[in-house]
Amino acid sequence: MTDSAVKGPASYFPSIEKKYGRPVAEWKGLIRTCPLTKHGELVGWLTSEHGLGHGHANALVAHTLAEDSAR
Repeated sequence: MTDSAVKGPASYFPSIEKKYGRPVAEWKGLIRTCPLTKHGELVGWLTSEHGLGHGHANALVAHTLAEDSAR
């Protein structure tokens, strides 16, 4: 593994796109337009309403909320 390897939640992104057939940007858009705001609520919503596994949903939510808080 090199220093340029993707780490953290983003390391899940290629498998998320492959498994669920949507680009990560589309998932992030859904998260940002969802009326829910808490991490756990958003993970639950992605798993129940969109069929994502918990790990994939958690990675998307964590990365999206981190991006938004950095703005």
